[in-house]
Amino acid sequence: MYRQILDPVAGSLLWSSLVAALPLVVLFVLLGLVRMTAWLAALISLAVSLLVAIFVYPMPAGPAFLSAAEGAAFGFFPILWIVINALWIYRMTVHTGHFDVLRRSFARVSDDQRIQGVIIAFSFGALLEALAGFGTPVAITSVMLIALGFRPLKAAGVALVANTAPVAFGALAVPITTLATVTGLPLHSLSSMVGRQTPLLGVFVPLALVFIIDGRRGVRQTWPAAMVCGLVFALAQFATSNYVSAPLTDIVASLLSAGAVVLFLRVWRPAESYAEAGSPVPTGPVSPGAATTATTTGTDGERGADTGAEVFRAYAPYLIIIAVFALAQIPAIRDALGSVTRTFAWPGLHIQSPSGKPSTLPNFKFDWLASAGTLLVIAGLLSIPVIRIRPGQALRTYGQTYRYLAAAIVTVMAVLALAYVMNASGQTATLGTWMAGAGGIFALISPILGWLGVAVTGSDTSSNSLFGALQVVAAQKAGLDSVLLAAANSSGGVLGKMISPQNLAIAAAAVGMSGREGELFRRVFGWSLLFVAVMCLLVLLQSTPVLSWMVP
Repeated sequence: MYRQILDPVAGSLLWSSLVAALPLVVLFVLLGLVRMTAWLAALISLAVSLLVAIFVYPMPAGPAFLSAAEGAAFGFFPILWIVINALWIYRMTVHTGHFDVLRRSFARVSDDQRIQGVIIAFSFGALLEALAGFGTPVAITSVMLIALGFRPLKAAGVALVANTAPVAFGALAVPITTLATVTGLPLHSLSSMVGRQTPLLGVFVPLALVFIIDGRRGVRQTWPAAMVCGLVFALAQFATSNYVSAPLTDIVASLLSAGAVVLFLRVWRPAESYAEAGSPVPTGPVSPGAATTATTTGTDGERGADTGAEVFRAYAPYLIIIAVFALAQIPAIRDALGSVTRTFAWPGLHIQSPSGKPSTLPNFKFDWLASAGTLLVIAGLLSIPVIRIRPGQALRTYGQTYRYLAAAIVTVMAVLALAYVMNASGQTATLGTWMAGAGGIFALISPILGWLGVAVTGSDTSSNSLFGALQVVAAQKAGLDSVLLAAANSSGGVLGKMISPQNLAIAAAAVGMSGREGELFRRVFGWSLLFVAVMCLLVLLQSTPVLSWMVP
């Protein structure tokens, strides 16, 4: 049995925190400054976390390596299990040519890439986040943008920045339900509070996307459409999370925002249409021998107009995904899927918290049938006859997906192993406890704790599991509202997702740019800092009489 220690270095939380932060510092320096390949940077940082755990805390080597093994396993299931199967469905549509039909369908809504970026990366990405989460929106929307003529790194950057505002309610609000579980606070109160924070991001993220795509000119020429999308999304997210249902929040907000933009474009068009000149044809995720080749024009001039049946088949895999996930939420079906779920203690790993209570970290949940990844497999199998791909080709495409994602698989598993070592040894708790000692000013830095958790784990759910209870304790000690700071952990966490190494690896792999994760990190890091600063200011004001009326 290993009992965590919060201040192993000279009995000081400050010095202990500086040492505990070493794995994270090494990881971000290797990615952002040294420009090292993500999988290698992750493995080196994992080694640093193990050294800190064993020689500083001190955690016995056996439990340290066992915690790394559990983290790597969690990295594959459920996270990579979702991403792999989502990309498999996409690659099948590429092989059959239906993805090209889908691209032309989006292009007909608007031939302006700035508008396309908002609809696909933000609204459609929010729908994918609502249904699956865990990197799925980044993986799919980035390649859709490439098919519309976006350059690979720009497509990946747009997809990463767009995957912010919907994240707290992603995967049918799993982050919020997890937060309610670990804090003991009412689910509705937390949903309402997060629904009064993240909508502010929803208003401005579409504007950030058009700025990334076309700079100030893009904002000047397309701000009406971007604002329509953002405002409708924000209002729908607020109303649904506060008055309807947390799991439905992003589904309602994404569909209404996309519909609002489509309707708005019937009465308004930008003064100039924008498309990148000389955009390269994507070669990364496209299966060998694919029946279609993406082009850069995205117009109907490439061929005759698509028939209604072709358009239906192009949308069918995504409609099937929505139907499968919706059916899985019916109580009888949900219970049947969950009946085979097994939760077990990771063999040989026994950990106590600093207070002496048994840690829940060694508990591994294997929901192999109810997992979002398995539901995507079911959706993929149902899609095979609809898109008319031969079963043998579908199977070969599945194997090719694993080979294509090999580097991303190593990266994600290494990053989650690092996160679990830091959590099990007490490094994460040291950092969180030190930050929580700020007193009343903790309201200002509370979102940073969630941001840090997601930056490490790549998951708002994991960050809420790590720091949710700590936020409540810190709030009580500082005389602040517990619901406010617990919600701030989730709302701040969504802004760390774009710089999470696992999400960077997924995005880079999806657009065929593996090995350039460091460059992608530098492209999105500034946006992450800007948005988290805004969230910190918002939470601080909500903790004072200025905006305290926003706290339910």
